[in-house]
This record gives sequence, structure tokens and C-alpha cells, in this order.
Amino acid sequence: MGMAKTVQGSCWLLVFMVFFLFNLSDEFLEPSQYEAIVKIKQLLNFPQDLSSWSDNTDFCNSEPNTALTLMCYEDNITQLHISGYNWFPNLPQGFSTDTLFSNLALLPNLKVLSLVSLGLRGTLPKKIGFLSSLEIVNISSNFFYGEIPGEISYLKSLQTLILDDNKFTGQVPEGVGLLHSLSVLSFKNNSFSGSLPNSLSNLQTLRILSVSGNNFSGVVPNLHNLSNLQVLDLESNNLGPNFPNIPTKLVSLVLRKNKFSLGVPKELSSCYQLKKLDISSNELVGPVSPTVLSLPSLSYLDISGNKLTGKLLKNVTCSQDLSFVNLSSNYLTGVLPDCLHPSSGSKIVLFSGNCLSNKEQWQHPYSFCHNEALAVSIEPHKGKVKGGNGKAVLASSMVGGFVGVVVIAGLAFMVVRREYAKKKASKAPQTRLILEKVSPAHTLKLLNDARYLSETRKLGLLGAPPYRTFVLDELREATNNFDISNLIGASSCGQIYKGRLTDGTVVAIKSIKMRKRHSVQSYTHQLGRISKIRYCHLVSTIGHCFECYQDDSSVSRICLVFEFVPNVTLRGVISEANSAQKFTWTQRMSAAIGIAKGIQFLHTGIVPGMFSNQLKITDVLLDQNFHVKISKYDLPLLIENKKMDTGPSSSGSKGNDGQRLKYEEKDDVYDFGVILLEIISGRTIDTKNDIDVSKDILIVSLTADEIARRNIIDPAVRKECSDSSLRTLMELCIKCLSDEPSQRPSVEDLIWNLQFAAQVQDPWYRDTYGNQESPGHV
Repeated sequence: MGMAKTVQGSCWLLVFMVFFLFNLSDEFLEPSQYEAIVKIKQLLNFPQDLSSWSDNTDFCNSEPNTALTLMCYEDNITQLHISGYNWFPNLPQGFSTDTLFSNLALLPNLKVLSLVSLGLRGTLPKKIGFLSSLEIVNISSNFFYGEIPGEISYLKSLQTLILDDNKFTGQVPEGVGLLHSLSVLSFKNNSFSGSLPNSLSNLQTLRILSVSGNNFSGVVPNLHNLSNLQVLDLESNNLGPNFPNIPTKLVSLVLRKNKFSLGVPKELSSCYQLKKLDISSNELVGPVSPTVLSLPSLSYLDISGNKLTGKLLKNVTCSQDLSFVNLSSNYLTGVLPDCLHPSSGSKIVLFSGNCLSNKEQWQHPYSFCHNEALAVSIEPHKGKVKGGNGKAVLASSMVGGFVGVVVIAGLAFMVVRREYAKKKASKAPQTRLILEKVSPAHTLKLLNDARYLSETRKLGLLGAPPYRTFVLDELREATNNFDISNLIGASSCGQIYKGRLTDGTVVAIKSIKMRKRHSVQSYTHQLGRISKIRYCHLVSTIGHCFECYQDDSSVSRICLVFEFVPNVTLRGVISEANSAQKFTWTQRMSAAIGIAKGIQFLHTGIVPGMFSNQLKITDVLLDQNFHVKISKYDLPLLIENKKMDTGPSSSGSKGNDGQRLKYEEKDDVYDFGVILLEIISGRTIDTKNDIDVSKDILIVSLTADEIARRNIIDPAVRKECSDSSLRTLMELCIKCLSDEPSQRPSVEDLIWNLQFAAQVQDPWYRDTYGNQESPGHV
């Protein structure tokens, strides 16, 4: 009997131990992942004062420090950041990168790997191909050498690859072009050689390509179709001679210190979003178009150290954002434009070593640039003349001389005629902006190149009715002669009516009474822009109608016809007390991403963009599928009619008008921050005091523990959001609400951070949206 009790007691003890261990597995890492992290700590010889690990350390809930940040999802390590910036890595004797990556391979769900400034030496192991879940890799500022292993192409989910400041050599494998989700590719300051792989042309999601400080040579692959590419940095290589074939959406183009020796293409003047252009220290020849100076976003221009020709004129228009211009050491003639004169502002302008008439900086005599221009424009014949053909040579020289005189005379006539035409044209008043001179065909091309039009097609938005002109009787019939029973909204700009067209389509009609008399033709350009507002996260325009005065046919009223969005506003599912349904945390992030994409389309999807839209959460509508649609944006048609709204979300950049225009895109970022504040807190934000108080609460909560953070957010989502996702949105919200516009993030950074918050919150988001955009925590 005693023996039986002992056996029975042992069985219960065994059951208890199994149950205990089973429950531990819900709170701690799997043993293989735990052992891998401990081994990595030993391999990198972590300093003792940076870690207090013990046998029962819960890595997933441990506090990050300056050396290590580790993040988990469902008890699996998803992010590993190790940095040696604040401590000197002292790798043990016999350290092996191969052993390091063998242990990293034991983390099957690892998505972000950052090993920065750790003194790692050796080749990049082929075992990196085993980490198939990786989305972001940053191993910059180490001593990796040798070639990139071809196994890098196994990382099909990779979106960011940063290998900066190492000692890599050899050619970049073509397999990089198989990473179709890549958004950031940076190989700066290595010793790569050979040509850039042609497969780069396949990376449709690529946003940043930076390979400066290497030994790349040859022709740059055709990048024209990479419509998402914004940053291209090829500085300090041996690339050339052809100027790269680039997309029109570039924001920064740096070709400095290469061997580009042909001409600058005219298409460069179509890069309307370009902020930085540096093509200095090459051997570029031929004319450079003065219209480059007037690119609307350009702030930095350096074309120095080339053989560029052309005549500058006094009345050339410059971008108002230009702060640095270097035209030095070329063959430019004419006069420095007034907009570049040192007295015209605080901008830095360098122009020495040309043949300009301005003598504030040293110039060559005019004849120097004229002779040199001829030398770089005419390729000398390299064939040798044989002695037996002296007479033939003499005869041909005489004929050639005669022909040359005729040609020169003809050229002189054309130059005189052209100069006369220029002088005549310069006398005419210049009242139009350069962007208004873009042909409709070219504008359409820019629109088709906009990155979101392809996404719009995928979402089926372009199946909406085509834009057209309505007659007034159609709209009267649709609204029962604009009966008050169909009135659904009103503002200082006009009234909004619900209507039903004869084909059954339900529409919203905004009736705008014009305060000044203008002809129909005066509104053609603006309505052309309005007709292009067709995007999945915007309430799209369907058409317009004019009502005119009978005495002079000027416009008395304009009716704009929009698609009708039947559901509630975003506030109705976020913060209204009587809401029947509240959005989940995942739905709120999805809505925030949609709003940010809508703002980005307003900024970049049409030419010129629409900024300072004074967006509020009540302007965000939900369609029948609960997808967000922005219903209000800054229509230029309404500028003369609208009265400035002074609601809480209208931040307005402080300072003079010039300063306000410089940061007008950041006004929309501020307004987005107010919306994000309401999404997080679940409370209505109606006044400036509401914004300031809620913002201060967020700032304080970021320094507190997770429990304190959860106590300040909407109780409806308090239990379901991960702390990583919550912190990301809080930090982003605070940055958006910065009083200094220059400190607010860009719209691109908004989208990246929002998608990162969604990524760490719920794998459903990644499965549903795949890699349409490249999420990352910027």
C-alpha cells in the first residue's frame, strides 16, 4: 500500500511539472531561441554592466538598453538590434561570423536584424540565406569583406538591405534583383567593383538606391521604370559615360565624382519633386537647360567641375527653396540671373570659372568659353592623311573651307534671329508659373508615372464613372431643383446636396456661388486638375457644371459632382459616445495608413500638388466596406471663395508667407497628428487646448511603464494592441504635432512608421497587404 501511494504521488508530481513547464512555454522563449541569444551574447562579449541576464530572464519583456534591443511577437523573437556605438566591442579570440549566423538561424521568425558598429570581421556567411523571414538587415560599420553571397537572393521578404561602411569587394550579384520587395538598398563606402547589376531595373518597390564610395564602373542600368525611386546616390565611383536613365519622381539625385562625359538630358527638367541635384566633378558637356533652376522643389544644385555650356539670362526664374547653387568651373556665358544674385537672399551662390559678365567672382574671358564650347561640341577626325593625297587634301580643304564659311554665316544669322526673338519675348510680361506651361500630354505622363496610380488600378477605383461635364438641368433633376430636403452639408464655400442621376448613380453635389465674375475659360486649368483627383482614399470627382450670367456669360455658380460615400465619418467609429460600433486597433491603423496615403496622393499624384488641406477627422468618411476616404482637400477653385478655418487642426506654419509655403506640406502632417491623437485616445479633440493636454500626456506616458501607457488610450482597444505598436504610434503622433514644422516627419515617413506599427501588431496585416509598400521603422 505504501509503495502504491509513493508511485501515485510521483505521478502527480510528474503531471504538475509537465503542467508547470507547459505554462512556462507561454511566457518565455522556446529553449532553442533562448540558448541562441545567450550564445550570441557570449560570442559578442557583451560588457557586464549592460546586461543582468540570468537563467530565468524573460527576454521578450526585458528593458532595451544602448547595446541591445530585442522584440518578440507571440514568444518568438522578431527583432534583434545590437549596437556598439556606446561601448567598445572586444571580440573574443577565435570569433567566427559563421558561428554567429548559425545561432541567428535558430531564430526562425526574425524579421529585423541590426548588427551595427560591432567590429565584426570576415565574409558574410552563406547561412544568411537560412533567415528567410528577414525583412530588414543592417550590418553597417563593421569589417565584412569579400563578395556578397548569392544566397542573399533567398531572402524573398527582404525590404531593407544596408551594408554601408564595410570592406566588401567584387561584383554585386544579379540575385539582388530577385528581391522584389526591396525598398532600401545601400552599399555606401565599400570596395565593390564591376558594373551595377542590370537586375536592379526589376526592383519596382525600390525607394532608395545608395552605392556611393565604391569602384563601380560602366553604364548605369535603366532605372526609368522604377516609379517609386526617390533617392539615387552614385557619388564617387567610375560610372559613365551615359547620363543615367532616371524616373521622374526622384527627390535626390547625386552623381558627383564619376565619369559621366556626355550631355545632360532634357528630361531632367521634368523631375518636379527634385530637391537635391549634384552632378558635379564629371566631364559632362553640352548645354544645360536653365529651367533646372526653376524646378519647384529644388533647394540644392551643384553642376560645378564639368564642361557645360549655355547662356544664362537675367530674368530666369528660380525655385523659391534654393539655398545652395554651385555653377563654378564650366563654360557658361551671359549674366547671372537676378534670382541668384548674392543680394537676393541668404542663399549661397558660387559661379567662378565661367565666362559670365558678373565680376564679383573670377571669370574667364568670353573667348575662352566660346573656343572651349566648340572644342567639346565637335569631335575631331582621327584618320591619318597619307602623303600621296596632298592635292586631294588641299582641294577638299578649300571646298570644306567654303562650306564652313557658308555654315558659319548661316549659324550667325540664326543666332542673331534667336537673340532678337528672346529680347522680344523678354519684353512681354511674365505672369505664368513654369508649371502652367506643361503640355497636357506631358502632365498626363507625369500622372501615369505617379506611384499610386498603379495601386489605384489594382483596387478598381478607376471603374468609377469617367469625369464629364454636366448640364445644369441634369443636376436640378437629380436634386429636385436643389431642394432643401437633399441638403447634406454647408460651409462658407457653398452647399452640398445629395442627388441621384438618371442612371441611378447617387452623387454628392457641391454648389459654389462665385464672388467674382470670370469667364468659363478662366477655370479650365483648375478643373483639369480637379478631374485628376481619383484615388482609393479620396472622395473622387465625377464632373462639373457651370451656371452663367446672361448679360456677359461669366460664371455665377460652379457645381462640382463627387462620388457619394454612404457611411459615417471616422470620428463616428472612434470617439463618439453613442457609437454602435468601434474600430479595433488593427482597423484604426489601417485607417491611419489610408489617410496618410490619401495625403501623399494630394501632394504628389497631381501637378502641382495640393497642400495645406486643413484636414479634420470629420472630413474622413467611411465607405460601405469601411475604407477611409478624405472628403475635403484644398481645391484651388475655392481659394477666392473660402474663408480660412481656424479650427484646432489648422496648425499654420509660423512666420511670413514665404516660410509658410516652404513648410506647407508639414501643415497636413500636423493635421494628421491631431487625427492620430483622437485615434489613440478615443476622445474627441476639438480645441487647441485639447491637443496640447493630450500631447503632454503622450510624452509623459512614453517614459512610464506599459501599464501606464495602456491606461491613457481608448478602453475599447486597451487589451488588443501590442506595446510596440502603441509606442510607435505615440512617438509618431508627438513628432507630427511638433511646433517647429521642420521637425515634423515627411508623409513618406508617416506611411513607413504606420506600416511598421501594423507589422509588429498583427501578422494578418502582412498576409493581407503583402509587400505593396515597404514597412519599416524609420
